[in-house]
This record gives sequence, structure tokens and C-alpha cells, in this order.
Amino acid sequence: MSKKLVYFIFPSLLLTACMTNSKKSLPSISFGQAPMTKTVDISDDYFGAKIDDPYRWLEYDTAADVAEWVKKQNEYTFGYLNQIPFRNKIKSRLEKIWNYAKYSSPFKKGDNYFFYKNDGLQNQSVLYIQKGIKGKPKVFIDPNALSIDGTVSLGGLSFSHDNKYVAYSLGKAGSDWQEIFVMEVETGKKLDDKIEWTKFGGASWRGNGFYYSRYDKPVGKNILSAANKFQKVYFHQIGQSQDKDRLIYQNPKYPLRYYWPSVTEDEDFFFINISEGTSGGEIWYSDLKKGKDTELSLLVKGFENNPSVVESHNGKILLITDHQAPKYKLVAIDPLNTAIENWQTLIPEGKHLLEWVNLTGNKFFAGYQQDVSSHIYQYNLDGKQEKEIKLPGIGTSGGFGGTKTDMETFYQFTSFTVPNIIYRYDIASGISELFKTIDFPTDLNDYETKQVFYPSKDGTKIPMFIISKKGIELDGNNPTVLYGYGGFNISITPSFSTSNIVFLEQGGVYAIANLRGGGEYGEDWHKAGMLEKKQTVFNDFIAAAEYLINEKYTSNQKLAIKGRSNGGLLVGAAMTQRPDLFKVALPGVGVLDMLRYHKSTVGWGWAVEYGKSDVKQEFDYLIKYSPLHNIKNAVKYPATLITTGDHDDRVVPSHSFKFISTLQAKASAKNPNIPYMVRIDTNAGHGAGKPTSKLIEEEADVWAFVMYNLGVDIK
Repeated sequence: MSKKLVYFIFPSLLLTACMTNSKKSLPSISFGQAPMTKTVDISDDYFGAKIDDPYRWLEYDTAADVAEWVKKQNEYTFGYLNQIPFRNKIKSRLEKIWNYAKYSSPFKKGDNYFFYKNDGLQNQSVLYIQKGIKGKPKVFIDPNALSIDGTVSLGGLSFSHDNKYVAYSLGKAGSDWQEIFVMEVETGKKLDDKIEWTKFGGASWRGNGFYYSRYDKPVGKNILSAANKFQKVYFHQIGQSQDKDRLIYQNPKYPLRYYWPSVTEDEDFFFINISEGTSGGEIWYSDLKKGKDTELSLLVKGFENNPSVVESHNGKILLITDHQAPKYKLVAIDPLNTAIENWQTLIPEGKHLLEWVNLTGNKFFAGYQQDVSSHIYQYNLDGKQEKEIKLPGIGTSGGFGGTKTDMETFYQFTSFTVPNIIYRYDIASGISELFKTIDFPTDLNDYETKQVFYPSKDGTKIPMFIISKKGIELDGNNPTVLYGYGGFNISITPSFSTSNIVFLEQGGVYAIANLRGGGEYGEDWHKAGMLEKKQTVFNDFIAAAEYLINEKYTSNQKLAIKGRSNGGLLVGAAMTQRPDLFKVALPGVGVLDMLRYHKSTVGWGWAVEYGKSDVKQEFDYLIKYSPLHNIKNAVKYPATLITTGDHDDRVVPSHSFKFISTLQAKASAKNPNIPYMVRIDTNAGHGAGKPTSKLIEEEADVWAFVMYNLGVDIK
């Protein structure tokens, strides 16, 4: 049950035999003046400061004039992209190297094993079922059959504790809105049950029903942009319509709170994890052996720390927490004596970050992060460490799920140059065996990953991974992409990217900086880059760029920066603060209007991370770095390609719309040879569930834009 709640992804073969770097200059592209965006006379008063918002009208995503604006901007952008001579070659290469079978780790439910597989270019991965570990797989749920264009995606799965039923969620066109359906496992029969208007949650079973959280049906047209308020917890009994579901919990005094219900494996305890945003939690519980699920008692008072229930064992509740332990610890709580002084520490805080704990096969499996690399340890139920499960190298590992009685489990390993490897682990013997490897279509042995620790502005050492061909020449002339995130306690750990291959094949360098604000070193690392300290994140990122230049990996004429969501904010802030440092900027689905982000969908939940412009002290630091409000007239900003989706109801696309309109108005006329553009995907959202076909199209366009503007000539 332990998980971090997130609101919020290299071979030597050349692209083709004739696709090589060339010293010849690239042909120039004619793209003309950017479309003019109309302005409106709107301003807001923030504690005596008048802030104009001339593109406010772009916030109304369903308006006809916004649709027309989107059309014109896409015509302008694709008119440019269509002229890049090697764009189609990049797409063809992506399609070729993307076309390999991808598997998830299997997981066991009763006598059945389940796993996800994508044959290669399928838009969505398919869920398979097989009887026994050596049984013949057959399709269980295929989301590709549910839409023509692959934009229906399969979300979370939750099996009833007797493994008779499975509840599964489906999303459409990338929206965070989900619908929950129910199926009989053995027959594959889909039941009539249907749950609507859920977000950021799934089903948690008790008997022949499950708990879930949802919002009331939105009123009006702005379903994808209106603020989500008054989430409630319900219980759904199989066979009943949703309007008969039993209300378990609501609190009208706090409209901007999230509620996540959960039940332990033995169905002894019911929990509601309450959050006021993306950081900090409070937990209420009910002892189902003694009382009703509506009779809740406080287990962990909020909202200073980040507690997460693991399971229950011998009548005690197992919990991961950062209370007086910024790198986290595992504790056992007696429900009759829940005061903090009565908590029993099972796995104490250590030198390295404790990311997760699973109780499987009557063992604790604990995942640690040491300098942004996974380490896995096995403990007995008294918290005594028994062994380390050795991993192949520096990378990211996860898995080890199952029930208390399972005697086997599965885990996976990946890194920047290693696609997903799956292992089976025998709990009794403690032996791991290779279960499945990925047959990647080209050689990866010519590539290497280095980890460096560079000084930020305040002297703090920041880790950074640098991936490239072996033996590259440090002459300051390598095309380089620097990626970052730096927020929400999220760690950017090593993972394999098929898309990055086309860049690495052309001699590119890909760097990932592990900035403060993330979770790489625990809660202290996170807090060092949030709220009034958010500028620290941008300083870390800028220092990473300066390191790459100073160490001759690249130059400011060969450096691109990339980030998505909170990372889009990072790119927007870096390019407006240090436009001289970068040649290309790629803010994806970014939070770019820091004064109004909290007024749409679930943006209010990020206030614990960013602060709100409604508070004087917080407005004072937000206005200093808000990317939208720090674009200056006539400055030479990097070539910019913004990416977003028209169905993004996480970071609504108006952030990108307003930012590019401002950038075009203030920079285009004085810099006619620099493209400032936005690519707006249709029937696409923040990124989750995006079909393979759309992923390849977007990645091809982004890499074409990057390589053209960095002077990489692909023939």
C-alpha cells in the first residue's frame, strides 16, 4: 500500500547509413512573423501592484476564439517544422527503434498472473492474464480496442481481496478525469457498474464493494479547467448504480482537500489519507473489527509531515513517516495508543533516503535511494536487516509487491543505457533469477553514464548524470540537452528513454540535474527548493548549465534546456533569467503563470509547494520568478518550442498560451530569425496515457527543432 502520491518518463547505430553530422551549414527556414494575439484590458491589484493580464481570454479553453487561436498557432508552428529537412527521417528512426516488445513485471492474484505488454508500436499497453507462471497468456483488457485513435488509456487496477473482481479505471484524451469499471476475473465479464468523476484515486476493496473518492459532476462547459472542489469518499456495492453509493466522508469546511481511502489486506482497518496539497498529510482510521467505517479516529495529525500507510500486522498499523526523520522511517502504531510517543520504530531513519516499504511474504522489502540510485534491502518483521538484494549497477529498481503469504515476488531494474530487466525473487531462498530481458533493436554498448557533483551558487554539491557516446571529445562543441525537474519531492532517477536515442546517435550529450526541491535526499532536500526558496532550484539548474560549459561538454550556442510540468516552470524561469546561457528552450506543459495557477482544476493543491499570490509575502517572491511576468521587451531569448495538450486538465494549457503570446509579442519583432512557437496537441493531456503514435510524432518534432537550432545536420 505504500506509495508516494504524485499529481502529477543508447545505441551506437546511426539514423541511417547516410545520416551523419556534417560541417555544412543547414538551409535557412522562412517562418515569418508570429501570429498576432489580441489583447484585452484586464489587470489585477496585488497589494498595490497593478499587474496587467492582456491574454486572460486564453484561459477560456472552450471559447471559439481560443480554438481559432490554437489553429493559427499550430499552422505557424507546423509550417516551420515541416521545413526542417530531416524531420521525417527522425520520425522514421523513432518508429524503427520504438518497435520492440515492452513488458511490465508480472503480479500474482490468486492462481493468476498478470502483466502488461506492448508489442512495439501499439498505442496502449495491453493487460494479459495467464493461469500459473508457465500458463499461456491471453488478453485480459485491451484499451486499444476502446478507441480508434488510441486515446483511451487504462489507469489503475484494484483486485478484490478474494480475487473475484477487478476494478479498473479508464481515461480519455489524456484528461485526469477517470471512470471506474468492474470485471469478473475468471469469466472476463464486464459488469454494469460504472463510477464517474474520479481523479487521482482508484478503488479500495472491502468484501463485494469498494471505497473511492470523487467530485460532484462539474457544471458548465469548462470541465477541463474549472477548479475541483469538495471531494468526497463513497462506498460502492457491486451491482448497484452509482447514485445509490453510500457517502462515507465529506468536510464542507475544507473544499480544497484531497481524500484517499484505503483498506488493509486483512480488511481490519480502513483509512482516509487527507491532504491539503502535494505535501503534508493527515490520516484518519476506523477499526473495522470493532466499529463502522464512518466512525473515524485520528491516527496521524496533519499537515507538517508526510505519512503513508504500508499495511497492518498483528493488530498494529505500519506507517512510513518523515516525522523527526527527513529521510523517513518505518513505525508500528498500536491503534489503542496512537500518540507519537508510543510509536515503535521498526526501521529507523538511516543515512540514505527510504523511499518505500512493502510487506510481502512476511518480509519487509525496503527501497532506498543512495546518490540517486536504488538499493533494496530485506528485513524480518521485527525490523532486523537480513540482506541486500544486489542490483546490476547504478539505476532504478522497484516492485517486490504481493500479499503476506506470497512466497515469490518480482522486481525490475533500469538505467539510462539499460532497458527494463525483470527478475523473479524466491523469498524462502533469497535467490533472484532473471525472468525477462528486453530485446532492444540496436546496440547500447557504445554509450556511458557519468555522475558528477557540481557546486551550485551557494556551494551545495548537486548530482548530475551525463549520458553520451564513450570517449566524446570535450571541445565545447557537443550538442547538449540539459533536463531538470526540481519539485514536489519527486526524484528523477535513472530510466531508459527510447526517444533520447536519436539525439545520442548524432553525438549529442544528455544531462539530468538532480535539483533541490526534488526528493533525491529526503525532505530537507525538498524543502530547500520550495516556497520562498524556489529560486534555489533555478540557481541549481543554471549552475548545471555553467558546469557543462566550463567543463567543455558544450557551449551556450550548443545547449538546450528541457523540462515538463514543474520542469516547464524551471525552463521558463531559467530562460527568462539567463537567456544568454541557452540556445534552445523546451518548456513542456509548464506552470508558467505563478499568479493564477491555483485558480484552475487542481492547481490549488500546489500552493503548499509554491505559495499563493493571495498572500503578500508569497506574492513578493512569486512575481520575481514567474516566467510569464518576467519576459522583457526586445531581449534575445533562446529558440523556444512549447508543448502542451488541449485536454491538459492538470496544468491547463492557458499557461502555455499566455506565455507564448507574451514571448511572441515582446521578442519576435526584434529577433525575426529566432522561432518562438507552441505545439498544441489535440485529444492529449498532461502526458499520462498518451498513445504511442502521438508520442512519436511529438518527440520527432521536438528533436527536429532541437537539432536544427543546435546546428546538427542529419543527412
